[in-house]
Amino acid sequence: MMLDYYNVLDLLSSEERQVQSVVRDFLDSEILPHVADWWEKADFPTHVISKFGEMGLLGANLPAEYGCPQVNNMTYGLIMYELERVDSGFRSFAGVQSALAMYPIYKYGSEDQKQSYLPNMAAGLTIGCFGLTEHEGGSDPDQMKTTARKVGESYLINGSKMWITNGSIADIAIVWAKDDDQIVRGFIVPSDTPGFTANKIQRKMSMRNSITSELIFDDVEIPATNILPEAKGLSAPLGCLTQARFGIAWGSMGVLESVYYDALNFSNIRSTFDKPISSRQLVQDKLVDMVVDHTKGLLLATRLAQLKDAGEMQYQHVSVAKRENARSALNAARSAREILGGSGITLDYSVIRHMLNMETVDTYEGTHDIHTLVIGRDITGQNALV
Repeated sequence: MMLDYYNVLDLLSSEERQVQSVVRDFLDSEILPHVADWWEKADFPTHVISKFGEMGLLGANLPAEYGCPQVNNMTYGLIMYELERVDSGFRSFAGVQSALAMYPIYKYGSEDQKQSYLPNMAAGLTIGCFGLTEHEGGSDPDQMKTTARKVGESYLINGSKMWITNGSIADIAIVWAKDDDQIVRGFIVPSDTPGFTANKIQRKMSMRNSITSELIFDDVEIPATNILPEAKGLSAPLGCLTQARFGIAWGSMGVLESVYYDALNFSNIRSTFDKPISSRQLVQDKLVDMVVDHTKGLLLATRLAQLKDAGEMQYQHVSVAKRENARSALNAARSAREILGGSGITLDYSVIRHMLNMETVDTYEGTHDIHTLVIGRDITGQNALV
């Protein structure tokens, strides 16, 4: 059962709780027993993609007319919670597919594009990725160098993207590039287009259950019909990132639950000087910090979902939740590692895997510092001085 020290689940409907229970049971039986081995081998199990589609985990909050479950955002958040409780790589896969590949087609695409792509993406038959970040861009995507030059009824895309989740297994990439007028536009780029290369990034010590790639575009020619007609300017890809960060705010609390229970259970069975270490003040201090941070984060995420379902969520609200929850989960994983001692560095427990994963999650989709600046600008009306 979900960690819920403040009875937050009482705020949810029976349908929302039921979906969470079903997803948890599925992940606990199908994914959790194997996840440590997959992580150790840096192996993303592609065979689970179709199962995710069958379970309705891809594009879950998008409309039913496009083959999606059309659950509310509270339920979507609970799904992200459960996926990341197992491993950040699985939330990352589903989050990119849903919020960064399907959502831009739904939000900014033509009706033909929606009908052509979204049903197969919801079923896991077509995999997408999101190409925004570049080698030199990082937190400043407006500095992108990737270009899309109009040639007749086509566009020629040149440039590269870095740290792209799902890149090497994607059938399509949502690529953001500057057109001839230096306006950022979005393009649907099939990965089998000549000139498109996806290089898997190796030797990662974080997010090892997630495929991360570099995308290279060398005169990649796509028809003008592949442009997302409603996406003009940097606000379009940033709007997609807001959707993804919502999922991270929820997912991070799944990580916190996992490391908390590992630490709590270990502290109750590990004894020193004839007493369980859970009786030590310093250990209890760490455990209390974890459960309190989880409670605060769960309340943040729940309120964020309420705002989103009411159409009142602002990107600043998401920055608060992503900033706080990702950092809280990272800190909890570090504390859990201390409680477990030497056992905490083995994959017999979830702690080291989550701790290393959260080093990435805390950084991507906007670093802690970037979200601090976003919130600071909102409350003061001033851009912070460098």
